This record gives sequence, C-alpha cells and structure tokens, in this order.
Amino acid sequence: MKKKVLLMGASGSGKTSMRSMIFSNNPASLTSRLGATIDVEQNHVRFLGDLILNLWDCGGQDAFMDSYLTTQRSTIFSHVGVMIYVFDVEMREPEMSKDLDYYQECLGSLAQFSKDASVFLLVHKMDLVREGERAAILLKKTKELEKESRDVSVKVFGTSIYDETLYKAWSNIVNTLIPNAQNLSKHLRKFADACSATEVILFERTTFLVIATSSNPDSSDSFPPDTVATHALDPKRYERTSELIKAFKQSCSRLREEFHSLEMELSEFTAVLDEMTKNTYVLVVVHNPIVETAAIKMNIRMARRKFEELQGDSLVS
Repeated sequence: MKKKVLLMGASGSGKTSMRSMIFSNNPASLTSRLGATIDVEQNHVRFLGDLILNLWDCGGQDAFMDSYLTTQRSTIFSHVGVMIYVFDVEMREPEMSKDLDYYQECLGSLAQFSKDASVFLLVHKMDLVREGERAAILLKKTKELEKESRDVSVKVFGTSIYDETLYKAWSNIVNTLIPNAQNLSKHLRKFADACSATEVILFERTTFLVIATSSNPDSSDSFPPDTVATHALDPKRYERTSELIKAFKQSCSRLREEFHSLEMELSEFTAVLDEMTKNTYVLVVVHNPIVETAAIKMNIRMARRKFEELQGDSLVS
C-alpha cells in the first residue's frame, strides 16, 4: 500500500531538515549541512512494514513552484493522501503574501486532482520566537491560515526541529494515513486493562512516531478519575518520549550497539518499552506498585501475535 505525501513550502522554510530528522534519524545539529532541494526529491519510506509513504519533497524556489502549478500540475497533485505546507514563522512581507498565493493555488490544485487529501500546515522554526510569545503568535498564525484556507479543513501545528513539537505534528500526520488506527487504540485499551497500566503507547519502530495510544491524547476524560487525580500526565508526554528514545537510539548507534528494549523502575511508576511487532514498539506505564516488570513483559509477549494480526488488518482495510 502506497500513500503519497506532498511536502511543500517556500525555499528555506525547513522542509528537508524535518524530513531528515523524522525519517533518516539525523540529529538537529546536522541539518545545517543540508542543501536546498532541487525540483522534486522523491523518497519511498517503509512505514509499518507494508505501508509505503511516497514522500515528495518539493523545492520551494519560485521557478519550481510556478512549474508545479502549471506544466507539472497533474503529476504533482494527483493521488495525494496528505499535503503538508510549511510556513516560516519569521517570513515577512512581501514574501509572505507570495507564499500564501502559492498555498492557495496548491489548494485549488488539490481540489481538482485529490479532493479527499488531508491538509496540514506547519508554522515552523518556532524556536526563533521568544518562549513567552509562542502561544499567542501560533494562535494568530492559525487564525490567519484558516482564513486563507477558506472552506478547506486544515490542521495547524507550531513546530521546531529543536523540541518535541515536530514529533507531535508528524505523529498526527501519519496517523491519518493508517487505516483503522482507532481499532488499534481500542485493543491497546484492553491491553492496558490486562496489565493494570495507566497508559499504553504504540510507536512505529524506525521513526518512533506515535501510532496509537490507549487513551485520547487530547482529553483526560479517557482516564479513570482517580488516575488523573493521583498521577499528573504531561500533555506532551508522547512527543517527548519519541524525542528521547530517538536520541537514546542515536547514542547506542554511536557506540556500535543496537537498541532493543528499556525498563525503568522508579518510586512513582514503572515503565517498560519493548518490541510489540516487527514494525512497532510498545511503552507500558504502570503506577500500581505491585505489578512486576516481568509480568508486563510476559503480557507483551502474549499480545504480540494479536497485534501482528491487527496491524495486518489495518493495512489491508
């Protein structure tokens, strides 16, 4: 199964840097070495085994954008599953007006050739904005971009290659490309109950993007009231975990070691990160002090076959 993903935006907005971090596991410190994308750079990224992301990284120079919207229009915008348009948060007039014109033309092309495509807008390089002003600026940008999108439904994220926001945005993006992802979440909730776990999270093996969770990441209503009251759950926990584990994997590779699993037994909670299927890792977080890590790992082993079947079903659906 192939899903076409368009990555678009002005030259220098940071498209290639974020792609190299998410899919090539390059650290942020090395992204400055990347050159500008010339025309269209295609990559086939294997995601969840049989799901192939056909990623089109489109150069943002004016000459290329004009070509995409004229002579290459049907080629670029046909069979698109997701379009990601990246806006540089520091872009000023008149470049911003020109970028918005290109964006609106891209929306028109999608409406003609891929009317069911999802649209994600990333307000990128948020690290350049003072921390106390980020929320207000992102809210303002979101309202502006939603207005420019007219009747097209869009999702807007503020992102930076230097923190967990990039993983939050891309986890949401890839989640829309996984058929039947809600079914995986439903079975993760059952698995969490079997483990007496506060929460269970399923990650894609290579990118460590979040595929599914045992809870709704945007609401504490999915947790039992006593759990919420007793254990403060950070709303950024999924993205921070992705970021930290990828950094740990990079450290292992520098030492010529391979990452397999992780166990933590702290006074507040126990956490086990282990392989669930050949394409996924599972993180089980338990606050019940009587639950042993050995029991958690045994439950993971017993659940592997079922989740292999569910993953296969979700890709076939």
